[in-house]
Amino acid sequence: MTADQRATWASQYADTIMGTFAVPPLLLTHGSGCRVTDAAGVEYLDFLAGISVNALGHGHPALVAAIAAQAERLIHVSNLFASPPQLELAARLLAAAETGPAGRVFFANSGTEANEAAFKLARLQGRRGLAEGEPVTRTRILALDLSFHGRTMGAMALTGKPAMRAPFEPMPSGVEHLPATVAALEAAMDERVAALIVEPIQGEAGVLPLPDGYLERARALCDEHGALLIIDEIQTGIGRTGKMFGYQHAGITPDAITLAKGLGGGVPIGAIVTFGAASELFTAGTHGTTFGGNPLATAAGNAVLAEIERAGLVARAAELEQTLRAAIAGIASPLVAGVRGQGLLLGVELSAPVSGAVVAAALDAGLILNAPNESTIRLAPPLILTDADVADFAERFARALAAAGEASPTGAAA
Repeated sequence: MTADQRATWASQYADTIMGTFAVPPLLLTHGSGCRVTDAAGVEYLDFLAGISVNALGHGHPALVAAIAAQAERLIHVSNLFASPPQLELAARLLAAAETGPAGRVFFANSGTEANEAAFKLARLQGRRGLAEGEPVTRTRILALDLSFHGRTMGAMALTGKPAMRAPFEPMPSGVEHLPATVAALEAAMDERVAALIVEPIQGEAGVLPLPDGYLERARALCDEHGALLIIDEIQTGIGRTGKMFGYQHAGITPDAITLAKGLGGGVPIGAIVTFGAASELFTAGTHGTTFGGNPLATAAGNAVLAEIERAGLVARAAELEQTLRAAIAGIASPLVAGVRGQGLLLGVELSAPVSGAVVAAALDAGLILNAPNESTIRLAPPLILTDADVADFAERFARALAAAGEASPTGAAA
């Protein structure tokens, strides 16, 4: 693509798309497997997967066939009617989460919407057991510093990033943000807490896992004080961490989980799954959606989950974590200070604040990465990743690290 051609589409983007994002560096036209191609015909190894969304990569035949077949049959029916794909996907999710017979699913269209539903669930928990007109005292909702739960008002109130909330204040009330430590949680928890919401790994904060034992202690404290434990699995769910859901590494049972991203393999869908008594909180008229659970999106979700199970991609994600860690260590770059995360959600910690330069150099090397902060590179490739893809990644990433180190005196000296 010539400079003039890029200038043309970039100008069109700037002139037609709201300025909530910078003009993107690439105009992508198609993809296959773990690779995408831009309008100039240049191919890139995709190690971001649409920010943990494209669980089956690009153009996976099982997903394409399911979408096409469902589009011919039925795309949308509204919430006034049910459809077979909706019922099938609900059953799959309840089985995967091992909710037991009391589990329930509400389908939405995104992770943000799923977390909005979780916020409302917490409010209902605060009113549980109260007689009409009785004052609500269980009004506190606990969330974590640096967390990210979405950009609508309720989800943003849960998000632990003050700069993101500031332009839109006042936020919905009652949310308190804590450091991600057991000590802080123990100090904050009391009988006024309606819910605690956490991510097993804070992806947008730089791929920061919760401390060891945090979820186990959170479960005990929520039980002790009558609060809901809500786990945001939007980025960690659907096999990405080497378990179907991130919380399963801790061996605990939450009261609710929120899902999106990988669930639809690229088709927008969200869900909240409830366990036990939490399934009784939403009643007729307390929540709703027009598009949520539509036949097309749920057919896509069924195809994704079926292929993950058929191909053993959950166990494969756990295996590939070790392969990727070894590949990164083998580069022996002075810019790499460590690797954190689980499965195929990994954060490469840099020894200098040059993540933007690494991402730019990686694009030049034909590799798509992400920088959630100035000293972290986030890796979230498709679950269909192969050993050959990892070897290709290592070669391209090594070039990107070398280029970024040479361009930065700080990085070169690290």
